[in-house]
Amino acid sequence: MPKLWDETIDAHRRAVQEAVLETTFALVHEHGLASVTMSQIAKEAGIGRATLYKYFPDVQSILLAWHERHVIAHLGGLARARDHAGSPEQQLEAVLRGYAHITHERPQDGEIAAFVHRDQHVVRAQDRLRDLVRDVLAAAAAAGTVRDDVSPGELADYCLHALSAAGGLPSQAAVQRLVDVTLSGLRPPRGA
Repeated sequence: MPKLWDETIDAHRRAVQEAVLETTFALVHEHGLASVTMSQIAKEAGIGRATLYKYFPDVQSILLAWHERHVIAHLGGLARARDHAGSPEQQLEAVLRGYAHITHERPQDGEIAAFVHRDQHVVRAQDRLRDLVRDVLAAAAAAGTVRDDVSPGELADYCLHALSAAGGLPSQAAVQRLVDVTLSGLRPPRGA
């Protein structure tokens, strides 16, 4: 097949998948997971049921793909924040502030969150997030701006657990204070 044809087919597939993901999320958000059918999704997305089944076997697999796309976007955003910051200390701050913002903005309850957060892909995403935070902590420790008497892995766990509280905070100002307190706990001990 000509390259243009392949690119056109790929673009069409991406557009169909995007429409299915967004339609499914909207329907489940509005009607509940148990009430949404593949027929509804196909109709609302403007595709045939047979086409929908070529992409996904059921509603649950669509929601998991929707969530995976969001996780990838969040991790990519955190990596870009790290890459656009200057020093290791600035990279750490950018990643922690970005993560706290994501945590604050995402829905903390609801049927969709409960469903997608029990899947195995969430464990892999958490591992990738922990690795990202651990690596920026290790770089900051090597630069002398973060304590080195605790392993970067333990510090990453500290940061992620502390910043998970951002989901329950009432404002961005409160989130910023939480990040400041978390960063304060990472500083080298006095006299070290």
